[in-house]
Amino acid sequence: MKLGNYELKGSAALAPMAGVTDRAFREICIEYGASYVTSEMISSKGLTMGDRKSGFLMTIGEKEMPASVQIFGCEPETMAEAAKLAEQTGCIAVDINMGCPAPKVAGHGGGAALMKNPALAAEIANTCVNAVKIPVTCKIRSGWDDDNINAVELAKLLVQAGASAITVHGRTRKQMYSPPVNYDIIRKVKDAVPVPVIGNGDVTDIESAEFMLNETGCDHLMIGRGALGTPWIFARINEYFTSGKILPEPGIEEKMAVMIKHIGLLCEYKGDYVGMREARKHAGWYIKGMRGAATFRREIGELETMDQLKKLAERVIESAG
Repeated sequence: MKLGNYELKGSAALAPMAGVTDRAFREICIEYGASYVTSEMISSKGLTMGDRKSGFLMTIGEKEMPASVQIFGCEPETMAEAAKLAEQTGCIAVDINMGCPAPKVAGHGGGAALMKNPALAAEIANTCVNAVKIPVTCKIRSGWDDDNINAVELAKLLVQAGASAITVHGRTRKQMYSPPVNYDIIRKVKDAVPVPVIGNGDVTDIESAEFMLNETGCDHLMIGRGALGTPWIFARINEYFTSGKILPEPGIEEKMAVMIKHIGLLCEYKGDYVGMREARKHAGWYIKGMRGAATFRREIGELETMDQLKKLAERVIESAG
């Protein structure tokens, strides 16, 4: 798949996830073969007002390229200004969030709320397209609720507005993340627009990746929760679609080494205090399904230092032996 003039390597990209897809995690996923990564969603208002946190979220390092920056908001001019700031990071694309179901985003007219106002969504896309030289992509859902499934109509408007690719999460805003993905709506969007369509939702392993491609005909995959604690999912999917081989899951030692490297980067970029507290959720994901995970999870909730993390990793390895 090409994103503008940029030819992507690999079959799957990392989806934006608030509080998760920070610089450290993006680097790890690129190392394991993600075709590109996307920042956490960033407030266009925050960016244009010089908010320090928004600026930090937009920091893109060389080791996480190719990367896309995702912005959200509901004011066309503000979004265009934010897109210009995003372009300055050297990212390969600006992504517009039209799918976030969170009340603090959708409740203020951004995210999935834009699906209820297709004309405004298209105006935002067009204003951003005209503001930058790099591709502008849009991430949408199937619709607002079961009575308002309008992904096809919205996708057509966004492409007319100049969007270079459309990512479709096959659930409505009301469904959030729990029911099975609607593969049919992703296929309908794929059949309706001439730009690449990226399938998103419930891709957690090789089998579900193949199912998404077969059922929807989409051009590319985007993986979110399926990469939590398992960033090697990208390498396994890439190998399967390239050679047909199914790579084994990494051993416990490699998994723990990746966890330590990941959390080390977290601490490097955010400081030990913040890094170790954010490390607790990641460590929980890395040990999920392992022997003694419930016991280790209690310890994880009290992690404060890298030494504690390393000792925990040693005990996890020992318990698996």
